[in-house]
Amino acid sequence: MLTGTIRTSIDQIWNAFWSGGVSNPLSVIEQLTFLLFIKRLDEIHTREESKPEMLGTPMERRIFPDGADDKGEAYDNLRWSRFKNFEPREMMRIVDEHVFPFLRQMGEEGSSYGTHMKDARLGFSNPNLLAKVVQMLDDIPMEDRDTKGDVFEYMLGKIASAGQNGQFRTPRHIIKLMVNLMAPTPKDIICDPAVGTCGFLVAAGEYLRDHHPRMLRDPEQRDHFHNSMFHGFDFDSTMLRIGAMNMTLHGVDNPDIAYRDSLAEEHGADEGRYSLILANPPFAGSLDYDTTSKDLLKIVKTKKTELLFMALFLRLMRTGGRAAVVVPDGVLFGSSKAHKDIRKMLVEDHQLEAIIKLPSGVFRPYAGVSCAIVIFTKTNSGGTENVWFYDMAEDGYTLDDKRTPKLDEDKLGVTATLTEEEHSKNNLPDILTRWQTLDAEADRPRTAQSFMVPAAEIIATGSWDLSLNRYKEIEHEEVEHQSPAEIIAELRALEGEITEGLDRLEGMLG
Repeated sequence: MLTGTIRTSIDQIWNAFWSGGVSNPLSVIEQLTFLLFIKRLDEIHTREESKPEMLGTPMERRIFPDGADDKGEAYDNLRWSRFKNFEPREMMRIVDEHVFPFLRQMGEEGSSYGTHMKDARLGFSNPNLLAKVVQMLDDIPMEDRDTKGDVFEYMLGKIASAGQNGQFRTPRHIIKLMVNLMAPTPKDIICDPAVGTCGFLVAAGEYLRDHHPRMLRDPEQRDHFHNSMFHGFDFDSTMLRIGAMNMTLHGVDNPDIAYRDSLAEEHGADEGRYSLILANPPFAGSLDYDTTSKDLLKIVKTKKTELLFMALFLRLMRTGGRAAVVVPDGVLFGSSKAHKDIRKMLVEDHQLEAIIKLPSGVFRPYAGVSCAIVIFTKTNSGGTENVWFYDMAEDGYTLDDKRTPKLDEDKLGVTATLTEEEHSKNNLPDILTRWQTLDAEADRPRTAQSFMVPAAEIIATGSWDLSLNRYKEIEHEEVEHQSPAEIIAELRALEGEITEGLDRLEGMLG
């Protein structure tokens, strides 16, 4: 948890950028990512320097070489711990003319640390602003992994609150709900094909640290965690940089965060590779057939991105792999052949497990589209017996553009302990509890907030309809029936009251 002091410091950094002329929130977070990356490189180099002193062995890895760069500047001056002490103009010269070219060179050479820095550029020209931001960042205590991660998450929250760029950020409590529902294990290979800022991968990593702490004490599992567990793709280089930094600051050394247009490229190398997919991909409408991956069109012939992403998930998952993904409601009841084909595959060819309907305001202020979480397992041999439906009415926040918390902070999220009254404002803990005790759900009536629907009933619709409202029943209150004579008597009494009222009004006006 961040202290109020640290939050205030981050707010001041953000305000410094804005007052210094950098007003695009995505540009601000990108520049902060660059600076944190530079600071991180110096920390790694310092740690490597300390090993020979303690162990009496030669230095194994150098981030900053000995000597000088091709412009004659000593590499030692490119380190955060050195240039932070320079006066503003000299600091600006070093960072702009030497540090950023060094980052770009790392990117061109394919360094694991510099992969996403090929086009890194300093985005402001005010030396005093640079010096001020460097000093502010240096003053924030970020020694431990938790604080580093929380600091960056708080910075990312600024993107969402800024409006137009918020589509890059799924609400963290929804991400944590999906991760808890899937309960990642140390053996999983996890993928998000529309990774953005790596929110799902970060949350999965934190879940594993909390629930499987021994994993990081086992050499083989620790190596898997840092080098081969997490995979994310995006075709926005800014998002890749931000996402990679998010993973690094949350303590994952070498995640596979790669540039890829997931719907356009063939997936032969990745087919059946992943055991867990967590995603909320962008749904931009339609793509051209010519720009769409042919192996996805073999699964479902469509131009609609939401259906192509469903085909992609099935393509990437190994047999027995699980998925929890966000889809727009149209996927659940759309009437085109492609819509029906995808639903038929989920219900008849694989194991569809759950549909969790989300409140329509959950992605505000930047999107009001109605969505649902779909949970399924790839089997290639069917297995759907019953599908669990849950009608999430409240997620702990107002469903308007402000998204104000309805409860205290300790009552928000998926792991809170709530009273019945508090549950009416935050359904997330209830969703997880019911998911973990699915056997009891079979007895719930269709009028309840959650219930089971047999696969046979879904197949019998002829369209494999998965909309919750198709199966939910409304509990009608008992209405007292009146005879025609009683209704006429009430209307005549009402007519008399209206006439009397009109007479009084006429008298007042007369």
